[in-house]
Amino acid sequence: MYPTPVSNVATGGHSSAVQCVEVLGVRVDDVTYDEALSLLQGALAARAPSVVTTPNPEIVMLARRHPAFRAVLNRSALNIPDGIGLLFAARMVGRRLRQHVQGTDLVLRLAAINFSPGSALEPRRWFLLGGHGDVAARAAAALVRQFPSLTIAGAMPGSPLESDDAEVCAAIRAAGPVDVLLVAYGAPKQELWLDRNLAALGIPVGIGVGGVFNYLSGDAPRAPAWLRRLHLEWLHRLISQPWRWRRQLALPQFAALVVLEALRVRLSIRTSHAR
Repeated sequence: MYPTPVSNVATGGHSSAVQCVEVLGVRVDDVTYDEALSLLQGALAARAPSVVTTPNPEIVMLARRHPAFRAVLNRSALNIPDGIGLLFAARMVGRRLRQHVQGTDLVLRLAAINFSPGSALEPRRWFLLGGHGDVAARAAAALVRQFPSLTIAGAMPGSPLESDDAEVCAAIRAAGPVDVLLVAYGAPKQELWLDRNLAALGIPVGIGVGGVFNYLSGDAPRAPAWLRRLHLEWLHRLISQPWRWRRQLALPQFAALVVLEALRVRLSIRTSHAR
């Protein structure tokens, strides 16, 4: 777990101006909301396909079990610190992630910037891919209600299967130019899909958004603002969606591994000082 410089989002890689922290083998970028949005604006201006992921402790633990998924995360253009547990993990080894940057809020802030009066980014065309049934279409309608100037190029459930990539990509291309692609297949399917297809589609920003369509459509209630300020949205999600308890068994495992890693780092530092 250590800070590492990363390369440039505007060229489809990572930004050299951004530091990152490795959390149990997964790179997490030390960005604020403003910095993340600035990087995405640079990718949009350069039209450089950039995969954005939203690591949290569950995703980190999943990546530990799946090396191919971990490799995708570590070569993505931007990995925002979506889980509050990542901030605590960094602090345990004396590092810092400055802000808890959540995927839902990043999507909403990007929409607000793109379509605010006088924005240099407008107009931008979005495509929503994934979810069950018509949830992508209903999430798209909700976005347009909130941001009336937003242009939705298309919305469809599609398929995360590699065997269906050609058909799904053809449907996206048929919708015309797309600037922002939101993919909601859940981890690791959405990240693997973006890694395989975003560059070939020539879309500058692709974000794996997990359950964001459910929040936007109203299918799943989001935690009240006061709970989000306390970084307890995970608890609200568990209470309102109790079927998630199996997934959240990863949290105590994550905490235990972070403690062990912190002890290892501190022992290594003491040993080096004693020499």
